[in-house]
Amino acid sequence: MKDGKEAFGQHISSRFNEELEEIRTQLLEMGGLVEKQVTDAITALIEGDSTLGEQVRAGDDVVNQMERRIDGECMRILARRHPAASDLRLIMCITKVVVDLERIGDEASKIAKRALLLVDQGQSPQGYVECRHIGNHVRQMVQGALSAFARLDIDLAFQVAREDKLVDREYKSAMREMVTYMMEDPRSISCVLSILWVLRSLERIGDHARNVAEQVIFLVKGTDVRYIGLERLKEELKKD
Repeated sequence: MKDGKEAFGQHISSRFNEELEEIRTQLLEMGGLVEKQVTDAITALIEGDSTLGEQVRAGDDVVNQMERRIDGECMRILARRHPAASDLRLIMCITKVVVDLERIGDEASKIAKRALLLVDQGQSPQGYVECRHIGNHVRQMVQGALSAFARLDIDLAFQVAREDKLVDREYKSAMREMVTYMMEDPRSISCVLSILWVLRSLERIGDHARNVAEQVIFLVKGTDVRYIGLERLKEELKKD
C-alpha cells in the first residue's frame, strides 16, 4: 500500500502552502516533545530521578501552550482560507491529533507525579519491569504514529493502531500481577497502588497513539476507522 503524499498537492497561493506546512511542523514539534515527556517520565520512575520527574511536570505547561497555539492557527486558516477536500481533512486531522498529544502529555505528567511520590516514600515496589516494558511499547507507538503522520504512511499507521490490542493485553496481565502481589504483601499496598496508576496512564497513552494513527488513515483515505474497523478497511483498500 502506498503512502498518501501524492494526495496533497501545491496551491496557487504560496502563503497558503507555507501556512499548512507551518502547522504540520508545529504539530510534529509538539509530538517530539510529548514523546520525550513519556520517555523521561518512565525514566524518572524506574531510576527514582526526582529532578527529571519535576522537569516532566513543568513541561506539561509547554505542551498545553503548544496545543492552544496550533489549534488557534487551525481556526484562523479555516476562517481565512475556507479549505476544501484534502486540505480540510488535514486541518481537521491536526485539530484532533493535538488533543490526543496534549492528553499523552497529561498522562506523562501523571506518571512523573507518581514517580515523585515513590521517591518520597523511598521504596522500590514490584511492577517496575512491567512499567518499563509497557512504557517502551507505548513510546514506540507514539513515535510510530508521529512518523506515519510525517510521511503520510498508511501502512505504518495500521501497524501502530493494531499494537493497541497488544498493549491492552500486557496491561491486563500486569494489573493482575500487581493485585496478586498486593494481596500477598499488604505492606506494599501504598506503593503498588501508585504503580497501578502508572500502568493505567501507560495504557491510555497507547489509546491516544492509536487515535493519532487512525487520524492518519482518515487523512490519507478519508475513511473513519471507528465506523468500519481496521481489518475490514485494510481489505477494502487492497481492492483499490
